[in-house]
Amino acid sequence: MQALMARALTGERFTAVEVFGRAECALPCWEINYTPMRDEDGMIVGAFYLAKDISERLRAEQELLAAQEALRQSQKMEAMGSLTGGVAHDFNNLLTPIIGSLDILQRKGVGGEREQRLIGGALQSAERAKTLVQRLLAFARRQPLQPRAVDIAALVGGMADLVASTSGPQTRVAMDVADDLPAALADQNQLEMAILNLSVNARDAMPDGGRLSITARQVQVKDGHPTGLKPGRYVRLSVADSGIGMDAETLRRAVEPFYSTKGIGQGTGLGLSMVHGLAAQLGGALTIESRPGLGTDVQLWLPATTISPEMADRVEDAAPTMQAGTALVVDDEEFVRASTADMLADLGYHITEADSAEHAWELVQNGLKPDLLVTDHLMPGKTGTDLARDVLARLPATRVLIVSGYAEADGIAADLPRLVKPFRQADLAASIADGA
Repeated sequence: MQALMARALTGERFTAVEVFGRAECALPCWEINYTPMRDEDGMIVGAFYLAKDISERLRAEQELLAAQEALRQSQKMEAMGSLTGGVAHDFNNLLTPIIGSLDILQRKGVGGEREQRLIGGALQSAERAKTLVQRLLAFARRQPLQPRAVDIAALVGGMADLVASTSGPQTRVAMDVADDLPAALADQNQLEMAILNLSVNARDAMPDGGRLSITARQVQVKDGHPTGLKPGRYVRLSVADSGIGMDAETLRRAVEPFYSTKGIGQGTGLGLSMVHGLAAQLGGALTIESRPGLGTDVQLWLPATTISPEMADRVEDAAPTMQAGTALVVDDEEFVRASTADMLADLGYHITEADSAEHAWELVQNGLKPDLLVTDHLMPGKTGTDLARDVLARLPATRVLIVSGYAEADGIAADLPRLVKPFRQADLAASIADGA
Protein backbone atom coordinates (compact mmCIF):
# COMPACT_ATOMS: atom_id res chain seq x y z
CA MET A 1 0.00 0.00 0.00
CA GLN A 2 2.87 2.39 0.79
CA ALA A 3 4.43 1.69 -2.62
CA LEU A 4 1.12 2.40 -4.39
CA MET A 5 0.57 5.59 -2.44
CA ALA A 6 4.11 6.70 -3.30
CA ARG A 7 3.22 6.43 -6.99
CA ALA A 8 0.12 8.59 -6.43
CA LEU A 9 2.20 11.13 -4.55
CA THR A 10 4.36 11.59 -7.65
CA GLY A 11 1.24 12.67 -9.58
CA GLU A 12 0.26 9.36 -11.23
CA ARG A 13 -3.43 8.46 -11.56
CA PHE A 14 -3.96 4.68 -11.89
CA THR A 15 -6.10 1.70 -10.96
CA ALA A 16 -4.77 -1.42 -9.21
CA VAL A 17 -6.36 -4.73 -8.27
CA GLU A 18 -5.31 -6.04 -4.88
CA VAL A 19 -5.98 -9.60 -3.70
CA PHE A 20 -5.82 -9.85 0.09
CA GLY A 21 -5.80 -13.62 0.34
CA ARG A 22 -5.79 -16.51 -2.14
CA ALA A 23 -5.96 -15.90 -5.86
CA GLU A 24 -9.42 -17.52 -6.12
CA CYS A 25 -10.84 -14.64 -4.06
CA ALA A 26 -11.74 -16.58 -0.96
CA LEU A 27 -10.95 -13.27 0.78
CA PRO A 28 -11.90 -9.85 -0.61
CA CYS A 29 -10.42 -8.64 -3.89
CA TRP A 30 -10.31 -4.88 -4.35
CA GLU A 31 -10.17 -2.61 -7.37
CA ILE A 32 -8.48 0.60 -6.13
CA ASN A 33 -8.38 3.94 -7.95
CA TYR A 34 -5.42 6.11 -6.85
CA THR A 35 -5.50 9.89 -7.37
CA PRO A 36 -3.02 12.58 -6.29
CA MET A 37 -4.39 15.40 -4.10
CA ARG A 38 -3.36 18.93 -5.14
CA ASP A 39 -3.76 22.33 -3.52
CA GLU A 40 -5.09 25.45 -5.22
CA ASP A 41 -1.67 26.09 -6.75
CA GLY A 42 -1.54 22.56 -8.27
CA MET A 43 1.07 21.29 -5.88
CA ILE A 44 0.73 17.68 -4.69
CA VAL A 45 -0.05 17.72 -1.01
CA GLY A 46 -1.31 14.14 -0.64
CA ALA A 47 -3.17 11.32 -2.32
CA PHE A 48 -6.40 9.47 -1.88
CA TYR A 49 -7.89 6.24 -3.16
CA LEU A 50 -11.34 4.70 -3.78
CA ALA A 51 -11.58 0.95 -3.19
CA LYS A 52 -14.33 -1.28 -4.60
CA ASP A 53 -14.87 -4.95 -3.63
CA ILE A 54 -14.84 -6.93 -6.92
CA SER A 55 -14.66 -10.46 -5.45
CA GLU A 56 -18.02 -11.56 -6.87
CA ARG A 57 -17.19 -10.20 -10.33
CA LEU A 58 -13.88 -12.07 -10.41
CA ARG A 59 -15.53 -15.27 -9.21
CA ALA A 60 -18.12 -14.96 -11.99
CA GLU A 61 -15.36 -14.39 -14.56
CA GLN A 62 -13.48 -17.46 -13.34
CA GLU A 63 -16.64 -19.57 -13.49
CA LEU A 64 -17.33 -18.32 -17.01
CA LEU A 65 -13.79 -19.21 -18.14
CA ALA A 66 -14.13 -22.68 -16.60
CA ALA A 67 -17.49 -23.20 -18.30
CA GLN A 68 -16.09 -22.06 -21.66
CA GLU A 69 -13.13 -24.45 -21.30
CA ALA A 70 -15.48 -27.31 -20.40
CA LEU A 71 -17.62 -26.49 -23.44
CA ARG A 72 -14.56 -26.47 -25.71
CA GLN A 73 -13.48 -29.85 -24.33
CA SER A 74 -17.00 -31.24 -24.79
CA GLN A 75 -17.18 -29.97 -28.38
CA LYS A 76 -13.72 -31.37 -29.06
CA MET A 77 -14.65 -34.81 -27.73
CA GLU A 78 -17.96 -34.77 -29.62
CA ALA A 79 -16.21 -33.89 -32.88
CA MET A 80 -13.60 -36.60 -32.32
CA GLY A 81 -16.39 -39.07 -31.54
CA SER A 82 -18.26 -38.26 -34.75
CA LEU A 83 -15.06 -38.57 -36.78
CA THR A 84 -13.94 -41.86 -35.25
CA GLY A 85 -17.48 -43.29 -35.47
CA GLY A 86 -17.70 -42.49 -39.17
CA VAL A 87 -14.24 -43.88 -39.90
CA ALA A 88 -15.01 -47.05 -37.93
CA HIS A 89 -18.29 -47.55 -39.81
CA ASP A 90 -16.54 -47.37 -43.18
CA PHE A 91 -13.70 -49.57 -41.90
CA ASN A 92 -16.22 -52.23 -40.88
CA ASN A 93 -17.51 -52.29 -44.45
CA LEU A 94 -13.93 -52.84 -45.66
CA LEU A 95 -13.26 -55.58 -43.11
CA THR A 96 -16.45 -57.54 -43.81
CA PRO A 97 -15.40 -58.99 -47.21
CA ILE A 98 -11.81 -59.44 -46.00
CA ILE A 99 -12.72 -61.49 -42.94
CA GLY A 100 -15.54 -63.30 -44.75
CA SER A 101 -13.40 -64.33 -47.70
CA LEU A 102 -10.42 -65.39 -45.58
CA ASP A 103 -12.75 -67.38 -43.33
CA ILE A 104 -14.19 -69.30 -46.30
CA LEU A 105 -10.69 -69.99 -47.70
CA GLN A 106 -9.56 -71.28 -44.31
CA ARG A 107 -12.62 -73.48 -43.87
CA LYS A 108 -12.25 -75.00 -47.33
CA GLY A 109 -8.55 -75.68 -46.75
CA VAL A 110 -7.52 -73.92 -49.95
CA GLY A 111 -3.87 -74.47 -50.90
CA GLY A 112 -1.19 -76.30 -49.00
CA GLU A 113 0.25 -75.86 -45.53
CA ARG A 114 2.11 -72.67 -46.46
CA GLU A 115 -0.96 -71.10 -48.04
CA GLN A 116 -3.11 -71.99 -45.04
CA ARG A 117 -0.51 -70.45 -42.73
CA LEU A 118 -0.61 -67.24 -44.75
CA ILE A 119 -4.41 -67.22 -44.72
CA GLY A 120 -4.41 -67.80 -40.97
CA GLY A 121 -1.98 -64.93 -40.42
CA ALA A 122 -4.03 -62.59 -42.58
CA LEU A 123 -7.22 -63.59 -40.75
CA GLN A 124 -5.57 -62.99 -37.38
CA SER A 125 -4.48 -59.50 -38.48
CA ALA A 126 -8.00 -58.78 -39.74
CA GLU A 127 -9.43 -59.83 -36.37
CA ARG A 128 -7.00 -57.45 -34.63
CA ALA A 129 -8.20 -54.69 -36.93
CA LYS A 130 -11.77 -55.63 -35.97
CA THR A 131 -10.87 -55.21 -32.29
CA LEU A 132 -9.33 -51.80 -33.04
CA VAL A 133 -12.56 -50.72 -34.78
CA GLN A 134 -14.59 -51.91 -31.79
CA ARG A 135 -12.49 -49.66 -29.54
CA LEU A 136 -13.02 -46.71 -31.87
CA LEU A 137 -16.76 -47.34 -31.81
CA ALA A 138 -16.67 -47.64 -28.04
CA PHE A 139 -15.08 -44.20 -27.75
CA ALA A 140 -17.63 -42.78 -30.20
CA ARG A 141 -20.41 -44.43 -28.15
CA ARG A 142 -21.64 -46.21 -31.26
CA GLN A 143 -20.58 -49.74 -30.55
CA PRO A 144 -23.32 -52.36 -30.74
CA LEU A 145 -23.88 -53.44 -27.16
CA GLN A 146 -25.94 -56.24 -25.62
CA PRO A 147 -26.60 -54.76 -22.18
CA ARG A 148 -27.97 -57.22 -19.66
CA ALA A 149 -27.74 -57.99 -15.97
CA VAL A 150 -24.16 -59.06 -15.19
CA ASP A 151 -22.94 -60.67 -11.97
CA ILE A 152 -19.90 -58.44 -11.37
CA ALA A 153 -18.64 -60.59 -8.51
CA ALA A 154 -18.61 -63.70 -10.70
CA LEU A 155 -17.10 -61.78 -13.62
CA VAL A 156 -14.24 -60.33 -11.56
CA GLY A 157 -13.60 -63.68 -9.89
CA GLY A 158 -13.53 -65.43 -13.25
CA MET A 159 -10.96 -62.98 -14.56
CA ALA A 160 -8.59 -63.28 -11.58
CA ASP A 161 -6.28 -65.82 -13.19
CA LEU A 162 -6.23 -63.99 -16.53
CA VAL A 163 -5.41 -60.65 -14.90
CA ALA A 164 -2.69 -62.26 -12.76
CA SER A 165 -1.05 -63.99 -15.73
CA THR A 166 -1.26 -60.83 -17.85
CA SER A 167 0.20 -58.64 -15.11
CA GLY A 168 3.32 -60.75 -14.61
CA PRO A 169 5.14 -62.10 -11.54
CA GLN A 170 6.25 -58.67 -10.24
CA THR A 171 2.67 -57.46 -9.81
CA ARG A 172 0.63 -58.42 -6.75
CA VAL A 173 -3.03 -58.71 -7.75
CA ALA A 174 -5.75 -58.25 -5.12
CA MET A 175 -9.49 -58.74 -5.66
CA ASP A 176 -12.00 -57.21 -3.25
CA VAL A 177 -15.69 -57.57 -4.10
CA ALA A 178 -18.42 -56.61 -1.63
CA ASP A 179 -20.80 -59.36 -0.49
CA ASP A 180 -23.95 -57.30 -1.10
CA LEU A 181 -23.02 -56.37 -4.66
CA PRO A 182 -26.08 -56.19 -6.97
CA ALA A 183 -26.04 -57.07 -10.66
CA ALA A 184 -24.97 -54.30 -13.03
CA LEU A 185 -26.36 -53.40 -16.43
CA ALA A 186 -23.51 -54.02 -18.86
CA ASP A 187 -22.29 -55.90 -21.91
CA GLN A 188 -20.34 -58.78 -20.41
CA ASN A 189 -17.87 -59.25 -23.27
CA GLN A 190 -17.11 -55.52 -23.54
CA LEU A 191 -16.80 -55.23 -19.76
CA GLU A 192 -14.29 -58.07 -19.65
CA MET A 193 -12.26 -56.31 -22.35
CA ALA A 194 -12.44 -53.06 -20.38
CA ILE A 195 -11.15 -54.68 -17.18
CA LEU A 196 -8.35 -56.35 -19.10
CA ASN A 197 -7.37 -53.05 -20.74
CA LEU A 198 -7.32 -51.25 -17.40
CA SER A 199 -5.26 -54.05 -15.87
CA VAL A 200 -2.71 -53.87 -18.68
CA ASN A 201 -2.48 -50.09 -18.24
CA ALA A 202 -1.93 -50.60 -14.51
CA ARG A 203 0.81 -53.14 -15.16
CA ASP A 204 2.57 -50.80 -17.61
CA ALA A 205 2.43 -48.01 -15.00
CA MET A 206 4.47 -50.23 -12.62
CA PRO A 207 7.65 -51.12 -14.57
CA ASP A 208 9.35 -52.31 -11.37
CA GLY A 209 6.31 -54.14 -10.08
CA GLY A 210 3.74 -53.13 -7.50
CA ARG A 211 0.17 -53.72 -6.38
CA LEU A 212 -2.86 -53.94 -8.66
CA SER A 213 -6.21 -53.84 -6.87
CA ILE A 214 -9.61 -54.57 -8.39
CA THR A 215 -12.50 -53.67 -6.11
CA ALA A 216 -16.26 -53.51 -6.56
CA ARG A 217 -18.73 -51.69 -4.33
CA GLN A 218 -22.38 -50.70 -4.38
CA VAL A 219 -22.80 -46.90 -4.31
CA GLN A 220 -25.90 -44.74 -3.90
CA VAL A 221 -25.60 -41.63 -6.07
CA LYS A 222 -27.52 -38.49 -5.13
CA ASP A 223 -28.24 -35.22 -6.95
CA GLY A 224 -25.19 -33.12 -7.70
CA HIS A 225 -22.74 -36.03 -7.73
CA PRO A 226 -19.32 -35.08 -9.20
CA THR A 227 -19.72 -37.69 -11.96
CA GLY A 228 -22.91 -36.06 -13.21
CA LEU A 229 -24.74 -39.37 -12.93
CA LYS A 230 -28.47 -39.55 -12.40
CA PRO A 231 -29.51 -40.39 -8.83
CA GLY A 232 -29.75 -44.12 -8.15
CA ARG A 233 -27.82 -47.27 -7.33
CA TYR A 234 -24.56 -48.00 -9.11
CA VAL A 235 -21.80 -50.58 -9.03
CA ARG A 236 -18.38 -48.88 -8.81
CA LEU A 237 -15.68 -51.08 -10.29
CA SER A 238 -12.20 -49.80 -9.46
CA VAL A 239 -8.84 -50.79 -10.99
CA ALA A 240 -6.03 -49.16 -8.98
CA ASP A 241 -2.23 -49.40 -9.15
CA SER A 242 0.73 -48.19 -7.10
CA GLY A 243 2.60 -47.00 -10.17
CA ILE A 244 4.08 -43.79 -11.51
CA GLY A 245 0.75 -41.91 -11.68
CA MET A 246 -0.20 -39.09 -14.04
CA ASP A 247 0.58 -35.40 -14.07
CA ALA A 248 -2.20 -32.86 -14.55
CA GLU A 249 -1.83 -32.66 -18.35
CA THR A 250 -1.82 -36.44 -18.81
CA LEU A 251 -4.82 -36.79 -16.52
CA ARG A 252 -6.72 -34.13 -18.48
CA ARG A 253 -6.12 -35.89 -21.81
CA ALA A 254 -6.27 -39.48 -20.56
CA VAL A 255 -9.52 -40.45 -22.33
CA GLU A 256 -8.66 -38.83 -25.67
CA PRO A 257 -8.33 -41.46 -28.42
CA PHE A 258 -4.77 -42.17 -29.58
CA TYR A 259 -3.29 -40.13 -26.71
CA SER A 260 -0.63 -42.28 -25.08
CA THR A 261 2.46 -41.77 -22.95
CA LYS A 262 3.84 -45.14 -24.06
CA GLY A 263 6.47 -45.48 -26.71
CA ILE A 264 5.83 -46.06 -30.40
CA GLY A 265 4.32 -49.50 -31.00
CA GLN A 266 3.61 -50.07 -27.30
CA GLY A 267 -0.05 -49.06 -27.33
CA THR A 268 -2.82 -47.59 -29.43
CA GLY A 269 -3.93 -44.97 -26.91
CA LEU A 270 -7.48 -46.33 -27.11
CA GLY A 271 -7.74 -48.30 -23.86
CA LEU A 272 -9.12 -45.57 -21.59
CA SER A 273 -11.14 -43.94 -24.36
CA MET A 274 -12.83 -47.29 -25.04
CA VAL A 275 -13.70 -47.75 -21.37
CA HIS A 276 -14.92 -44.14 -21.16
CA GLY A 277 -17.21 -44.62 -24.16
CA LEU A 278 -18.48 -47.96 -22.87
CA ALA A 279 -19.42 -46.46 -19.50
CA ALA A 280 -21.19 -43.49 -21.06
CA GLN A 281 -23.11 -45.69 -23.51
CA LEU A 282 -24.33 -47.88 -20.64
CA GLY A 283 -25.55 -44.86 -18.67
CA GLY A 284 -22.60 -44.88 -16.29
CA ALA A 285 -19.38 -42.88 -15.98
CA LEU A 286 -15.60 -43.14 -15.79
CA THR A 287 -13.55 -41.26 -13.20
CA ILE A 288 -9.78 -41.18 -12.77
CA GLU A 289 -7.83 -40.22 -9.67
CA SER A 290 -4.06 -40.01 -10.01
CA ARG A 291 -1.00 -38.26 -8.61
CA PRO A 292 2.61 -38.54 -9.80
CA GLY A 293 4.46 -41.15 -7.81
CA LEU A 294 1.35 -42.31 -5.93
CA GLY A 295 -0.45 -44.40 -8.55
CA THR A 296 -3.77 -44.25 -10.40
CA ASP A 297 -7.31 -45.33 -9.55
CA VAL A 298 -9.69 -45.75 -12.52
CA GLN A 299 -13.32 -46.13 -11.45
CA LEU A 300 -16.01 -47.49 -13.74
CA TRP A 301 -19.55 -46.64 -12.59
CA LEU A 302 -22.27 -48.97 -13.91
CA PRO A 303 -26.02 -48.77 -13.29
CA ALA A 304 -27.22 -51.42 -10.83
CA THR A 305 -30.23 -53.57 -11.71
CA THR A 306 -32.62 -55.87 -9.89
CA ILE A 307 -32.87 -58.21 -12.90
CA SER A 308 -31.42 -61.68 -12.37
CA PRO A 309 -27.95 -61.97 -13.95
CA GLU A 310 -27.58 -63.97 -17.14
CA MET A 311 -24.41 -65.11 -18.79
CA ALA A 312 -23.98 -63.74 -22.31
CA ASP A 313 -24.38 -66.30 -25.03
CA ARG A 314 -21.24 -66.82 -27.05
CA VAL A 315 -21.14 -67.79 -30.70
CA GLU A 316 -19.39 -71.12 -31.06
CA ASP A 317 -17.00 -71.44 -33.96
CA ALA A 318 -18.64 -74.67 -35.07
CA ALA A 319 -19.20 -76.06 -38.51
CA PRO A 320 -22.18 -74.25 -40.09
CA THR A 321 -25.37 -76.17 -40.78
CA MET A 322 -26.37 -76.53 -44.42
CA GLN A 323 -29.58 -74.78 -45.39
CA ALA A 324 -31.85 -74.80 -48.42
CA GLY A 325 -33.96 -72.19 -50.13
CA THR A 326 -33.58 -68.75 -51.68
CA ALA A 327 -31.71 -65.92 -49.94
CA LEU A 328 -32.12 -62.28 -50.99
CA VAL A 329 -28.92 -60.35 -50.13
CA VAL A 330 -29.21 -56.54 -50.05
CA ASP A 331 -26.28 -54.14 -49.58
CA ASP A 332 -25.17 -51.00 -51.40
CA GLU A 333 -21.50 -52.01 -50.98
CA GLU A 334 -20.65 -54.42 -53.80
CA PHE A 335 -17.85 -56.33 -52.06
CA VAL A 336 -19.78 -56.66 -48.80
CA ARG A 337 -22.78 -57.97 -50.73
CA ALA A 338 -20.62 -60.42 -52.70
CA SER A 339 -18.89 -61.72 -49.56
CA THR A 340 -22.22 -62.26 -47.76
CA ALA A 341 -23.63 -63.98 -50.86
CA ASP A 342 -20.63 -66.35 -51.02
CA MET A 343 -21.08 -67.30 -47.35
CA LEU A 344 -24.77 -68.02 -47.85
CA ALA A 345 -24.12 -69.96 -51.04
CA ASP A 346 -21.62 -72.06 -49.12
CA LEU A 347 -24.42 -72.74 -46.61
CA GLY A 348 -26.62 -74.12 -49.41
CA TYR A 349 -28.78 -71.13 -50.34
CA HIS A 350 -29.68 -70.05 -53.86
CA ILE A 351 -28.67 -66.38 -53.98
CA THR A 352 -30.36 -63.31 -55.43
CA GLU A 353 -28.59 -59.97 -54.96
CA ALA A 354 -29.89 -56.38 -54.82
CA ASP A 355 -27.90 -53.15 -54.43
CA SER A 356 -30.66 -51.18 -52.67
CA ALA A 357 -33.85 -51.66 -50.69
CA GLU A 358 -35.83 -50.26 -53.61
CA HIS A 359 -34.29 -52.82 -55.98
CA ALA A 360 -35.00 -55.65 -53.56
CA TRP A 361 -38.62 -54.56 -53.09
CA GLU A 362 -39.05 -54.42 -56.88
CA LEU A 363 -37.82 -58.04 -57.11
CA VAL A 364 -40.34 -59.10 -54.44
CA GLN A 365 -43.17 -57.28 -56.19
CA ASN A 366 -42.23 -59.05 -59.42
CA GLY A 367 -42.70 -62.44 -57.82
CA LEU A 368 -39.50 -63.27 -55.89
CA LYS A 369 -40.37 -65.14 -52.69
CA PRO A 370 -37.16 -65.41 -50.65
CA ASP A 371 -36.96 -67.82 -47.75
CA LEU A 372 -34.33 -65.55 -46.16
CA LEU A 373 -33.72 -61.79 -46.41
CA VAL A 374 -30.26 -60.58 -45.34
CA THR A 375 -30.06 -56.81 -45.66
CA ASP A 376 -27.79 -53.97 -44.62
CA HIS A 377 -29.57 -51.42 -42.46
CA LEU A 378 -28.11 -48.04 -43.43
CA MET A 379 -28.36 -47.54 -47.20
CA PRO A 380 -29.21 -44.59 -49.47
CA GLY A 381 -32.97 -44.26 -49.71
CA LYS A 382 -35.01 -46.81 -47.80
CA THR A 383 -33.32 -48.55 -44.86
CA GLY A 384 -32.97 -52.29 -44.51
CA THR A 385 -35.33 -52.26 -41.53
CA ASP A 386 -38.06 -50.60 -43.60
CA LEU A 387 -37.49 -53.18 -46.33
CA ALA A 388 -37.76 -56.02 -43.81
CA ARG A 389 -41.09 -54.65 -42.55
CA ASP A 390 -42.47 -54.43 -46.09
CA VAL A 391 -41.31 -57.95 -46.96
CA LEU A 392 -42.75 -59.43 -43.76
CA ALA A 393 -46.09 -57.70 -44.41
CA ARG A 394 -46.23 -59.29 -47.87
CA LEU A 395 -44.48 -62.60 -47.08
CA PRO A 396 -44.87 -63.31 -43.33
CA ALA A 397 -42.97 -66.62 -43.50
CA THR A 398 -39.73 -64.95 -44.64
CA ARG A 399 -36.85 -65.02 -42.19
CA VAL A 400 -34.99 -61.71 -41.97
CA LEU A 401 -31.57 -60.65 -40.70
CA ILE A 402 -30.49 -57.00 -40.41
CA VAL A 403 -26.76 -56.38 -40.89
CA SER A 404 -25.41 -53.28 -39.14
CA GLY A 405 -22.08 -51.48 -39.40
CA TYR A 406 -22.33 -50.10 -35.86
CA ALA A 407 -24.91 -49.23 -33.22
CA GLU A 408 -27.54 -47.70 -35.51
CA ALA A 409 -30.11 -48.52 -32.85
CA ASP A 410 -32.42 -45.63 -33.68
CA GLY A 411 -33.75 -47.31 -36.79
CA ILE A 412 -33.62 -51.02 -36.00
CA ALA A 413 -36.61 -52.61 -34.31
CA ALA A 414 -35.74 -54.68 -31.24
CA ASP A 415 -37.72 -57.67 -32.51
CA LEU A 416 -35.66 -58.06 -35.70
CA PRO A 417 -32.53 -60.26 -35.60
CA ARG A 418 -29.34 -58.27 -36.13
CA LEU A 419 -25.76 -59.14 -37.09
CA VAL A 420 -22.86 -56.72 -36.65
CA LYS A 421 -20.17 -56.23 -39.28
CA PRO A 422 -17.60 -57.63 -39.77
CA PHE A 423 -18.56 -61.28 -39.34
CA ARG A 424 -17.49 -64.81 -40.16
CA GLN A 425 -19.60 -67.52 -41.74
CA ALA A 426 -20.21 -69.13 -38.34
CA ASP A 427 -21.55 -65.81 -36.99
CA LEU A 428 -23.86 -65.51 -39.98
CA ALA A 429 -25.12 -69.10 -39.62
CA ALA A 430 -25.70 -68.67 -35.89
CA SER A 431 -27.66 -65.44 -36.40
CA ILE A 432 -29.86 -67.08 -39.00
CA ALA A 433 -30.48 -70.04 -36.68
CA ASP A 434 -31.29 -67.72 -33.74
CA GLY A 435 -33.83 -65.84 -35.85
CA ALA A 436 -35.51 -68.94 -37.21
